[in-house]
Amino acid sequence: MGALVFASGALASPARAAPPIVVEHIDLIDFPDGEAHRFDDASLVIADGRIVYAGPAAAAPSPAGAKRIDASGKTAIPGLTDMHVHVWDEAGLGAYLAYGVTTVRNMSGMPFHLALAERIANGELAGPRLLTSGPILNSKGPNAQINHQVVETAEEARKAVAAQAAAGFTRLKTYSNLRRPAYEALLDEARAHDLKITGHTPEGFRAEGVPFDKPFAIGFEEILDDGFETIEHTESILWHGLSDRLDEDAARVLARKIAASGTPVTATLLAHHNLVRVAESDGAFAKQPDAATLNPVTQQTETEYIAFWAKQDAARHLEKDRFIGTFTRIMDEEGVTIVTGSDAGIFTNAPGVSLVDELELLVAAGFSPTQALAASTNSVAGVLGLAGESGCLAAQCRADVVLYACDPTQDIACTHQPFAVVADGTWHDRAALDAMLAKAARPDVERTIANLVEGMAAQGTPLDPAVLGN
Repeated sequence: MGALVFASGALASPARAAPPIVVEHIDLIDFPDGEAHRFDDASLVIADGRIVYAGPAAAAPSPAGAKRIDASGKTAIPGLTDMHVHVWDEAGLGAYLAYGVTTVRNMSGMPFHLALAERIANGELAGPRLLTSGPILNSKGPNAQINHQVVETAEEARKAVAAQAAAGFTRLKTYSNLRRPAYEALLDEARAHDLKITGHTPEGFRAEGVPFDKPFAIGFEEILDDGFETIEHTESILWHGLSDRLDEDAARVLARKIAASGTPVTATLLAHHNLVRVAESDGAFAKQPDAATLNPVTQQTETEYIAFWAKQDAARHLEKDRFIGTFTRIMDEEGVTIVTGSDAGIFTNAPGVSLVDELELLVAAGFSPTQALAASTNSVAGVLGLAGESGCLAAQCRADVVLYACDPTQDIACTHQPFAVVADGTWHDRAALDAMLAKAARPDVERTIANLVEGMAAQGTPLDPAVLGN
């Protein structure tokens, strides 16, 4: 590992009263260039939410009043990031920490997310660092959903973007049905307000025969110079970019174009894979133990979708499922920056554990464990403009760290059971993580409904709570 030095001027997190932490006899693994850099039997010193030292024990500082932890036999890596989640209630946040996920990017924002993010940053609430998009921007069409903010015209799009900026959102999420006038106005208004753009690539109006007999109204390649922070879902790129053709040669040509544009991709292999798992189990997978942390209010809206997939012939979807992994590996080989996301919080994708499942799917697709872990740490930091500040184990890095009793670069399954997690400088041992996981299975139904009703009203689409079935 390089540049592991003491930094006395490390930046402090707000309202941080936790004592310094000195972790001794720890094996450190960092991914500063996408490769695993090891430092065995090291010391890790944390204060005020930052790493102030990572390196040989002999040179480690010894802050007064520090909490000292003997981590003999343990391995530490930077905290993991899930770049595509759906948070509905604060109770679910602990499930992410319980699996070593110390940063999440929420992809269907409402006003309560901004308040949650502030409470977490101020140390008032235990949880991963919370980034969020604003409400999902879409037009009417086959992919429109109840929580989308529908914009049909350029004027409606400009008004919606300006309102999201005024509310305090810093990134927009686009969706598949956005029509060209609305999308082009959205882009222009986003630039005027210095907002990031992420999401599904807009296809425009989907006429009869699209895409197999007619082209998309907005071609996938038109999107590549629009400055997306990330494009979401390999599955969606397969649809919009390749018209669902399972053609490796065509996939490689498209991957080179994505790489040339410099646009990162959040793969979310799990999003499609769990559909297949529901089909394979005739719906039983939707009731697996991890589903206990899915919010029961929003799960009411998933009932029909789960029932649909429970009746599907899994064999018809297995080839596509494998190809989504292959396409993701091809994009990586051709130089596309791949980052990790799981679509947690919807369908059967449980918070926290779904990101670990995503890592395993990347490895099954041909990534090494190191590559998968780098996609969740160093690569994410680069995409977010935080290289050297986050997703790292060096002086002045944000103190987000996961400790394991095994080496995840040797066996990715190791990530299922963190020994402890440091989130923004606060130590959480296994007992604390288990308590968070238990709490995540007890969301506040009334608070969730209030969150949704407030959010839908704010975006101009009032919601009758009766629709939620609670």
